[in-house]
Amino acid sequence: MIASAHLDTFTRDNLPPPELWPELIFELPELQFPDRLNCATELLDRWIAQGQGERLCLQGSDGKRWTYADLQSQANRIANLLRSDLGVLPGNRVLLRGANTPEMVACWFAVQKVGAVAVATMPLLRAKELIQVIQKAEISHALCDVRLAEELAAAQTQCPQLRSLVHFHSEAADGLEHRAAGHSNQFSNVDTAADDCCLIAFTSGTTGAPKGTMHFHRDVLAICRCWPSHVLKPQADDIFIGSPPLAFTFGLGGLVLFPMSVGASAVLLEKASPDSLLPAIAKYRATILFTAPTSYRAMSPLVAQHDLSSLRKCISAGEALPAATRKLWKDASGIELIDGIGATELLHIFISHDEAHAKPGATGVPVPGYQACILDDEGRVLPAGQVGKLAVKGPTGCRYLNDERQRGYVLNGWNLTGDAYLIDADGYFVYQARTDDMIISGGYNIAGPEVESALLAHPAVAECGVVGVADEERGQIVKAVVVLRTGFEPGPDLAKTLQDFVKASIAPYKYPRAIEFRNQLPRTETGKLQRFRLRVKDGE
Repeated sequence: MIASAHLDTFTRDNLPPPELWPELIFELPELQFPDRLNCATELLDRWIAQGQGERLCLQGSDGKRWTYADLQSQANRIANLLRSDLGVLPGNRVLLRGANTPEMVACWFAVQKVGAVAVATMPLLRAKELIQVIQKAEISHALCDVRLAEELAAAQTQCPQLRSLVHFHSEAADGLEHRAAGHSNQFSNVDTAADDCCLIAFTSGTTGAPKGTMHFHRDVLAICRCWPSHVLKPQADDIFIGSPPLAFTFGLGGLVLFPMSVGASAVLLEKASPDSLLPAIAKYRATILFTAPTSYRAMSPLVAQHDLSSLRKCISAGEALPAATRKLWKDASGIELIDGIGATELLHIFISHDEAHAKPGATGVPVPGYQACILDDEGRVLPAGQVGKLAVKGPTGCRYLNDERQRGYVLNGWNLTGDAYLIDADGYFVYQARTDDMIISGGYNIAGPEVESALLAHPAVAECGVVGVADEERGQIVKAVVVLRTGFEPGPDLAKTLQDFVKASIAPYKYPRAIEFRNQLPRTETGKLQRFRLRVKDGE
């Protein structure tokens, strides 16, 4: 490894041992990175250095229009605040909490500039989930949208390591905007190593215990030079728009990293439901759209009501794309979807296709820079047509933060994504199912045991089991099978009570959309819950 710029060595100290790393491949000429590298320099500052600072960079729901120079100025002021006022050291972890806004992006780049590590969190997370992240990553500082302050404040009471919290979108004298305005808009970026960690992205484990995936400065640039360059092929005058939160690496890439890598711009919507996304595309004349299959399906019947003539490319990821949804969107919009599969562990998309080579029902082929194959349970490569475990390697790969589950994700240098695939006769990778108990609903990863824990805290619930079941609109929905305690009556009213209870205790998108009451749960002779039997109605 290269000499680190981190004074706080936590991330390097907690990397997996080298023998548990996946094999990293840098065969493409554009993946030959220098030893010293700061991704903020490459993605933001270079445009100003090249005299293109007045190019439009970000537009916000509130009417903000920031150029690259505007974003740099804001990020530099925040970076000065982080370093001089808050004492942030290179290598410190900084939690970022906010909706998709230009301010959130400025905070992210400020963290990169000071050589710290960004830990972005989903706006919907509750205090319980934030506590897990703060404790796992030993987070010392946080920048939080004041509108999302309540849950983080509750978490901070149980996290003494989080010693500094500043709110943005605030008019208060101690708010980020007021304090940053007193600092210079000039800043010299920390000379970080290419393999210094710059972000930790948290993803749900199947147990509900979050896993922190560590990515380096070079990883951020690597994903910009693989899928976008070879598949998406964006242009400098493109206007990106989409729904994924910036805390998802799907959203960070699609709405910040990829447009800025070519000098393009992005529209950041705080709320991007299907019925608000379509008019936004028309209003901003967006050209490239990122969202999940669920959203494309919901938007298809509404397309005729909006002017989408500016739109030229549509990207689907986050969950498997059904062939029926692909056809529905193409019939409605005339645009062939670009499908892709990525993983938080590898940062972004590694199997995909362009519009000209789309194949209904298939995800695509390995993106240049990546390799993929299908393995059996013993780690042997399977021939075409046989279902097995998807295995991937490339310039990015899984490095969990101090987590034994690293041993299960990496096998003989391959990243095992937890997806079952086959390769068809044309060499296309075709999704079959998840190989673990992860539920993927509307593009969100949801761990059944976490929902079970939330339900079991309600006095009416004696036992419960949570699984994902197929759903035409969302891919899967969360289904809970509940055994009640004596004195409680099953029915729609109690089901709604339980759903609301879950929404109040963990992120609302994790709540069970279907609840079935049974007298007992199916178990093996040893008492192990038979989850596969929960996916069908009792008695079937």
